[in-house]
Amino acid sequence: MWSVLLMGLAGLLIGGGISFRQQHRPLWTQVAFYVLAAMSLVAAYLLTLPGN
Repeated sequence: MWSVLLMGLAGLLIGGGISFRQQHRPLWTQVAFYVLAAMSLVAAYLLTLPGN
């Protein structure tokens, strides 16, 4: 369940990064959104791994 929510959050963050790019915002805001999206995808993947 949490992995699905994190993947949805990653999609929203990527959309925000694309939106900031179209608005010609500073590069650091775009990079921050993309990094947060990547972190969200990694967390979603780690939640799908079997635990101890």
